[in-house]
Amino acid sequence: MATLPDEFDVPLTTGAGLSGGTQFDDLPDNEALDIGELEGDPAIAFRRTLGMFATGVTVLTTRKGEQVHGMTANAFMSVSLNPPLVLISLDRRARLCSMLHEASRFGVSVLGDDQAALSDRFAGRAVEDGVEARFFVVHDTPLVDGALAHLVARVVRSYWGGDHSLFLGHVQYARYGEGRPLLFHGGRYERIIEDPRVFTQLPVELLEPIMARGEERRYNDGELLMQLGERADALYLLLEGHIRVERPGRMTRMGPGDVVGEVEVLSGGPRTASIYADGPVRALRLPREALIVALEDDSRAAMALIEVLASRFRETT
Repeated sequence: MATLPDEFDVPLTTGAGLSGGTQFDDLPDNEALDIGELEGDPAIAFRRTLGMFATGVTVLTTRKGEQVHGMTANAFMSVSLNPPLVLISLDRRARLCSMLHEASRFGVSVLGDDQAALSDRFAGRAVEDGVEARFFVVHDTPLVDGALAHLVARVVRSYWGGDHSLFLGHVQYARYGEGRPLLFHGGRYERIIEDPRVFTQLPVELLEPIMARGEERRYNDGELLMQLGERADALYLLLEGHIRVERPGRMTRMGPGDVVGEVEVLSGGPRTASIYADGPVRALRLPREALIVALEDDSRAAMALIEVLASRFRETT
């Protein structure tokens, strides 16, 4: 792997540009789109419908001679693990579409949640001065330095896709780092909130009177505390021992001092995980009804809780 030297100076193009005719010019007859009870332009309804699907954000790159091109795209998907295959979908007007052909290579840089400005840069949107990308090269393909993950793929097939072209790539290089991905949903950027704590963010002098309304429970190894999908009728403060939090495809452990079920209990459910005692466990169980009474009795705690929830909202906007 080589890093581009400072004097590496080649034209960089971004966004979409007319590319002329391609092998995908023949289009079938259009059929009227049924948009159900929605009103207005069917094309807008279709676009907004697709926008309900949350995706990651990537910058696709390639190099042709002395020209490097990068563009922001979220139409990227994995196809196969063996052999390793990925698929990208490109607007036929995009310069990158005209630059790719079978046996050529493209890079995929998965952006982190602190790289929204880079996404705008490669989408051709106006950005603040100083927002520039740095590249490194793998298999003669430029990749965005600092991205969360990188792939380099060789085009093995190309397909007609209406006003887009589909390129199937055989992955030759893959790496990933630590961090949170930048997300795109409903026409705007979103972020993952990894810290679900709510009540444990309250000052001790406000939290202790709330938890004092709970009742102590003991659980044996393997015993169920919460069931995925059930109504959230209580939260738990772990006093001794550990628990297993099992979500579809993921398992974590929590220990003394942790509060579980605090987000779901505010809405009343459903539970998003099943929780089991991992050895002997002693916990304080606070019913939802007792929690509501505690917040009604102490306006300071209620306002502090609102501030915590507001900070979570700010993180996503």
